[in-house]
Amino acid sequence: MTSPVLNAPASDQLAGPSAPAPKALPPPVTRFAGAVTARGRRLVGLAAILVFWQIGASQGWLGVSTPPPTRVWTAGVELISTGELQHHLAASLARVAKGLAIGLSAGLVLGLAAGLVKLFEDLVDAPIQALRMLPHLALVPVFIIWFGIDETAKIALITIGPIFPLYLNVFHGIRSVDERFVESARSCGVQGFGLIRQVILPGALPQILVGLRQALGIGWLSLVVAEQTATTSGIGFLVTDAKEFLRTDVVFVVLVVYALLGLATDLFVRALERHALAWRRGLTAR
Repeated sequence: MTSPVLNAPASDQLAGPSAPAPKALPPPVTRFAGAVTARGRRLVGLAAILVFWQIGASQGWLGVSTPPPTRVWTAGVELISTGELQHHLAASLARVAKGLAIGLSAGLVLGLAAGLVKLFEDLVDAPIQALRMLPHLALVPVFIIWFGIDETAKIALITIGPIFPLYLNVFHGIRSVDERFVESARSCGVQGFGLIRQVILPGALPQILVGLRQALGIGWLSLVVAEQTATTSGIGFLVTDAKEFLRTDVVFVVLVVYALLGLATDLFVRALERHALAWRRGLTAR
């Protein structure tokens, strides 16, 4: 009797009876539904905070002066309809953009220099570590003495905060790259800028993006403090003005705006991380 395996086509014989079938990719509809479900789960925590806030304010658990979300929403719609919120928000975004542009650039350059060149580490690291211990938000009087009360002092305060977390993460990200990868690349003829671009920076990128998330958060925190002193525009000024007139609903509108701005920048960095680190196969939570 002839074996059915011998009579099978050659391709089937090569594959063998235990060859696994290729794994089918999920259809686009399934992937889209999974993405929507994942993003929906992220909103559960925010919804829980809103529910607790509404109940706590209505029952007086959060103090008699705390407005419920419904009142805050009404005040926000009023500020938008008059254009006041857009005006102050534009001024704040201009300040934080200038400060972050300078601070992030300085932190990145200093971290790269200290991480790649031992001489720069010896010159830069000790002063950076000493300055990092200073509470930069307490430097407002010093900056007013140096720069006056105009925009320069505010931008300087926003600038100095993000430098330190980005510097530390860039420096340690570079130094945490496995030396064996660097030596392997050198043995293949990769030298100079090519070595930095192809080996060192990709290896340090996860740590650099963590530092970017921390630096952006500190930038928004610095903006809050910078706009509390001698300013006539910005959402920080809106808080000060509302406090003078006991408009707690407007104060909470600005707090919500700050929170949304911080969340938006964090989501931006997370999206950048997914795109830039698509090659990395890290642990996925279940």
